[in-house]
Amino acid sequence: MVSPRIPSLRTFPAKSLGVASMAVTAGLVLSACGGDDSTTITGEGSTAQQRAMTHFSDLLTDEGGAVLDYTGSGSGAGVKKFLSGDVDFAGTDSPLKPEEATQAKERCGGNDAWHLPLVAGPVAIAYNLPGVENVTLNAETLAEIFNGKITTWNDDKIAALNKGVKLPSTPIVPVHRTDSSGTTDNFTTFLKANAPGQWPYEPSKEFPVQGGSGAAKSTGVGDTVKKTEGALTYVEWGFATENDLGIAHMDFGAGSTELNAQSTGRALDAASFVTPGSKDLIVDTDALYKLSEAGAYPLVLTTYEVVCSTGYSDDAISGALKEAFSTILDKGQDGLAELGYVPLPEQFASALRSTIDAL
Repeated sequence: MVSPRIPSLRTFPAKSLGVASMAVTAGLVLSACGGDDSTTITGEGSTAQQRAMTHFSDLLTDEGGAVLDYTGSGSGAGVKKFLSGDVDFAGTDSPLKPEEATQAKERCGGNDAWHLPLVAGPVAIAYNLPGVENVTLNAETLAEIFNGKITTWNDDKIAALNKGVKLPSTPIVPVHRTDSSGTTDNFTTFLKANAPGQWPYEPSKEFPVQGGSGAAKSTGVGDTVKKTEGALTYVEWGFATENDLGIAHMDFGAGSTELNAQSTGRALDAASFVTPGSKDLIVDTDALYKLSEAGAYPLVLTTYEVVCSTGYSDDAISGALKEAFSTILDKGQDGLAELGYVPLPEQFASALRSTIDAL
């Protein structure tokens, strides 16, 4: 597989950093509708992909297409809105559960809902520890931090991963999402896969452990860590960078690995789909999160747009989704690395193109 060409990360432009709870809108005319009418595509959910949606809206404004109206309310809320028929697609950081897939089929008029992994970005382990620039952690230490077993930064288990680093006795304040979150689902999936002895809980969109500190949405946890010395959280790369937080290196079994565009791209390039050849493109996160390859950072969150394969009550919606997502796939990858995402490698692009063309 050919690795994606990924530009280096730069500081985020201030104008591109929208509040996650705000709707993203871009008005433009859908050429397929004769040039006089506009078709609005409504979506809701994942705050992890909020910046990408802003970027895509700007692209569609320049290129022509449908009005894109996206609200970042969290994956759980977005899925509920899609299942109830209130929005045309859901943005979610984890696939639909079996019972949700059944409800989605009913919402889609008896047709299957498909997952389109249009946005991918790493989950940063972000911290606030003045005077300590480089900290390495692993799945086992993270599991014990978030379940309350490791409580100070100079704990022997952390020190063993950071020989030569002077770690303070500052208490660790683990910060988790309080809302239903696909990021939480992915993070707990990662811990369960790689530290089952230290993390006995099943993956869930709701954080399963009491204690520490909680905040709603990605903006909330990022802001909380920024204000709290000793705090540690799991959050999308862009939100960690926006808040100037420390970002831990991770040891996935092949040595300490820095989170950067190259290491995340290398991991994503090795990813595969659960059902090869299917139009429903669910990433095999179990295999991805267990990847132990030198220089690869596999704690990558692949966020989905969940759509009806067919069956919208308004036929124009399918056409508008197809047109918009095609433009996003073909021309929307440029600039994503500046926002904390990973441009999709060719395997993803090829599979996505086939699914989008079938809408």
